[in-house]
Amino acid sequence: MKPKFTPPAPGKPRLTTSAMIASIAAEGEATKPAPFGHALVELARTRPEIVGMTADLGKYTDLHVFAQAYPDRFYQMGMAEQLLFGAAGGLASEGFTPFATTYAVFASRRAYDFIHQTIAEEDRDVKIVAALPGLTSGYGPSHQAAEDLALFRAMPNMVVVDPCDALDTEQATAAIAAHKGPAYMRLLRGNVPLVLDAYDYRFELGKAKLIRDGRDVLVIASGILTMRALEAAKRLDQENVSVGVLHCPTIKPLDVETIRREAAKSGRLVIVAENHTEIGGLGEAVARDLMLSGIHPAFRHIALPDEFLGAGALPTLHDRYGISTEAITASIKGWLG
Repeated sequence: MKPKFTPPAPGKPRLTTSAMIASIAAEGEATKPAPFGHALVELARTRPEIVGMTADLGKYTDLHVFAQAYPDRFYQMGMAEQLLFGAAGGLASEGFTPFATTYAVFASRRAYDFIHQTIAEEDRDVKIVAALPGLTSGYGPSHQAAEDLALFRAMPNMVVVDPCDALDTEQATAAIAAHKGPAYMRLLRGNVPLVLDAYDYRFELGKAKLIRDGRDVLVIASGILTMRALEAAKRLDQENVSVGVLHCPTIKPLDVETIRREAAKSGRLVIVAENHTEIGGLGEAVARDLMLSGIHPAFRHIALPDEFLGAGALPTLHDRYGISTEAITASIKGWLG
């Protein structure tokens, strides 16, 4: 059973409505603005086949940066996600490489069949870049894509990427552009934390990277839970608990070789941490592979519950659902006894 996390005592500043959509950067943490938009502009300088498309969300997916640089290669499709992805598949069939942006809920739920039939089945070179993944919006289930990784993992031909920070997003954008075929990438937008530059990190499609080693615990994480795991590891260092963090930004194809090698090291608790429902995401993918390969470490899972999530300020929700740095730290300490 997961240890119960008790939020800090009252006395924190009152959170405002802006906290429902505020940056997930920690106080004082370095950030970069619109890393996806700027990375796409750089790619487009030498890739004339790249076009940008969105369903009335250019400003909110940082595609406005591309639109300003290349207005003749930008397509505003209106509030019609099925049309967006159908048209993207058509452009790809004519030799273009569309980067199509919307919110993750609309890509994974509203337009799933159009992506399945016009992009994935035809193996077309369309890059789906989706904002507000998992619990990065406080506006309730209509805007919280807690199940997007499970849906796109299940789609044949689809590469699935969950970057951690601004550096990861920039490099992953270039990597999925170089990949020939459909890809789904979660998007952190606006002022995005810059974390992995301190670890001599480089994104490679299909590869997990050991960011730091640890003797007591191995956390296998993706997306914003990697930066949270790194923060928790630093705090636990002060209590003589050594936590390793294996960043797994590519959910599909999964780097099973690296995961098996690290999980097989004896004496460590293995935890998978993800900003996604406990069903069908990275945790289940890792657990399945370890079980089938005969590797059986002590195993725990940090993920969102199988329920419709609440609305409210993100710091409050992250505490409630166990994915804040404080909650992760408390969970690890509780599991270690």
